[in-house]
Amino acid sequence: MPSVPPSPFELARDEAFWSEIAARYERDDGPINLDNGYFGRMSHDVVNAYEQAIRLINRSNAVHVRQQFDRHQGLEIRQHLANLMGLPAEELAFARSASEALDSLIRNYNRLQPGDQVLITDLDYGSVQGAFRWLCKARGVEIVELTHVHPATYDGLLRTYTEAFAAHPRLKLMALTHVTHRTGLVMPVKAIAQAAKAHGIDVILDGAHSLGQLDVDLTDLGIELAGFNLQKWIGAPLSLGVIHVRRDRLKDFDPDMANPSYPADDIRCLSPYGTPNVPALMALPAVFAEHQAIGGWAVKGARLSYLRDLWVSEARKLAGIEVLTPDDPRLYCGLTSFRFRDAEDQQAMAQRLLSEFNIFTVAREGAACGPCIRVTPGLNTRVADIEALVAALRALCPV
Repeated sequence: MPSVPPSPFELARDEAFWSEIAARYERDDGPINLDNGYFGRMSHDVVNAYEQAIRLINRSNAVHVRQQFDRHQGLEIRQHLANLMGLPAEELAFARSASEALDSLIRNYNRLQPGDQVLITDLDYGSVQGAFRWLCKARGVEIVELTHVHPATYDGLLRTYTEAFAAHPRLKLMALTHVTHRTGLVMPVKAIAQAAKAHGIDVILDGAHSLGQLDVDLTDLGIELAGFNLQKWIGAPLSLGVIHVRRDRLKDFDPDMANPSYPADDIRCLSPYGTPNVPALMALPAVFAEHQAIGGWAVKGARLSYLRDLWVSEARKLAGIEVLTPDDPRLYCGLTSFRFRDAEDQQAMAQRLLSEFNIFTVAREGAACGPCIRVTPGLNTRVADIEALVAALRALCPV
């Protein structure tokens, strides 16, 4: 009788399995990196594929790009991405980052009229907030800015949005961040999107931190417009983002800066004009193969959440530590933030973690609940690295 393969839950705790995964990446003898949310690492196979593509394009130049990549290879790579995301290829276009993808969606959305309202919150990414504020000047709309209640709960998050929808009947467009970069909070996207649709509000989803570690089934989530990147949890080279617009919604967008490369009924007209990083795109088949070989988002997400739980469960026992991200499994993933209760300067405390304990984290500001320190393990993070973090927290704020 064939054996039953281990579940993602079981694999998350299998250190032998993750030692094999870590071996796929170049070893780093520097500080313990717990800021893997900035961008991910490429495996040996991906680095090799990328380097080979760089050499090929450097050697053959426009001959290969115009005759092979533009006509055939690029389309095949986009189809690989579509297969990974479970979407039609015609609903996807490449950008150079999630920020670029989201900016294109925001500035080219053509359904706004003067007097309409748009919505952002304190936990949305800075460039997204800035782009929505730009709409006020460019389109004559009014901005509604929400502040999320802390500590967050599933019902409380949903209530914040539904109350805002009811109080602002002129709302037409909103940003919604799947995983907030400041605290790691995972938003109840499906419930919020359903409520927004009932009020006639379009949602632009920021999925920069979710693709690759969460189940991003856009059809199930009810998301028609979104921006992602491939350089965090998918494992691609830097400079790769994704624009998604459901096919029947493309009419609600103008080509980016009158992009002359594609007609208005081709989503690629939303990609900012310019020469892309062709070698990075050519490396994507190796990226997707590596992602799937590890076990995809289910295995990656289970591992990252397991490592998160290891340090959070101990940090919550320390009176001097406040963990900002809730323990409701619906509301967190691998990213989680905390702060030292008695420290006025969290950046200074992050520097102490580095200088005194050789642990690299990142300080974050902008959330209404206050500044914090974000901890993000990676696929090559060891349990020993998490234990080192716990020891450092105990030393900096003894019970």
